[in-house]
Amino acid sequence: MHHNRVTAFVRPALNQRNCRPSAALIAALLGPLTAAAQTAPAAPVAPVLTSPGLVAASTISSADTAWLMVSTALVLLMTLPGIALFYGGMVRRFNVINTMASVVGIAAVVSLLWFGLAYSLAFTPGGALGGFIGGFERAGFSGMEFLGATGQVAVSHIAKHVPESVFAMFQLTFAIITCALVVGALVERMHFGALLTFTGLWLLLVYAPIAHWVWEPGGWLAQLGALDFAGGSVVHINAGAAALVCAYALGPREGYGREPFIPFNLGLTMAGTGLLWVGWFGFNAGSALAADGRAGLAMAVTHIAAAAGALSWMGAEWLARKRASLLGLCSGVVAGLVAITPAAGFVTPRSALIIGLVAGVACYWGATALKRKLRADDSLDVFGVHGVGGLVGALLTGLLADPAISGVEASFLSQVIACAAVLAYSLVMTAVVLWITSRFTTLRVREFEERAGLDVSLHNEQLGH
Repeated sequence: MHHNRVTAFVRPALNQRNCRPSAALIAALLGPLTAAAQTAPAAPVAPVLTSPGLVAASTISSADTAWLMVSTALVLLMTLPGIALFYGGMVRRFNVINTMASVVGIAAVVSLLWFGLAYSLAFTPGGALGGFIGGFERAGFSGMEFLGATGQVAVSHIAKHVPESVFAMFQLTFAIITCALVVGALVERMHFGALLTFTGLWLLLVYAPIAHWVWEPGGWLAQLGALDFAGGSVVHINAGAAALVCAYALGPREGYGREPFIPFNLGLTMAGTGLLWVGWFGFNAGSALAADGRAGLAMAVTHIAAAAGALSWMGAEWLARKRASLLGLCSGVVAGLVAITPAAGFVTPRSALIIGLVAGVACYWGATALKRKLRADDSLDVFGVHGVGGLVGALLTGLLADPAISGVEASFLSQVIACAAVLAYSLVMTAVVLWITSRFTTLRVREFEERAGLDVSLHNEQLGH
């Protein structure tokens, strides 16, 4: 019946000689559309912002907001329980609870300090030192609430199409995992209270400034043209350098190099690796800050690099030790993920394959030969995997970034400067933060506490049999 009504309307308007639509038909069909176009209001456009501010709620993208919220949950999953399981499986049985408690405690400390001050220092302009540190405009998340009565919502100038509360939470998860990564270098011998004190100071004095340098548009490394899509320098080089300093400052564990340190449960480590792999899609693809083609590319290259890193590490281990290990495969996955992080939104899948293959071999060398040369008890190879992997990824970004994807010309020199600056600052300031912490509390547990295990000596808890 509907088909017949349409035919009855159209037929009189057709030119019966050549069966082409007449002017009357065109007018009849397009007239209502033209009128609607003339009367429809123009789509709202977000204003240009150079600092956090308010925009009309109608300019917020529901799709991008939803994706960033999912990505936030994925990145938090990388730490809780990803890093907790990954590290917990590698330490000795009597230090598993302390290792996991350290990760949870860090997540809590970083979250409250991020809300209070660190987010504002990292992601708002206007600090007294310009491109070095941000201002206090968003301290305590001030001005970030949704203003329903006026139809406006607070946004960051970095992501004007999503609520600033979502952007701030997404960035919080990066701060949490960066601080949690450092735990791998100091497990089994640092006082719990000292660790939490160190973490709070390190977040404010090391992580927040470096995040500002690289990710805030006015930061001096951003102005220099350094590319870091999701944290090669901010997260991995930074955490790796801090881990190395902590390992030197605390000294080796009792019996290191003389006694076998048997991992508690590599099954937990493998489960943690799986959570890291899945969560890294939020880490990298979420850093597009939009549900778009760049996010899709970042997801694809992340997976390719992780797989390449696993096989590359396995191959290097096979050649060196005539065997492949589960721990090696897991470490290779993480190496590939680390190295692709700064490049994820800038390179092709073929380049991601190269980055993953190089990272697997480089990080295997970092966790074996380089570790022996450095003579540091970096217990779980934070510098060897995250520090070396971050350097590999950041430098290869300068060589392999595709302008057709990134929209900018990569500078290898800028990448070198960024790597050197982050590495040097993190090394020096981590030492300063450790010294400050040591003024308030003892850094290392006593020998008998270490021998008994930190689970019992610090937490009065232990794993069941």
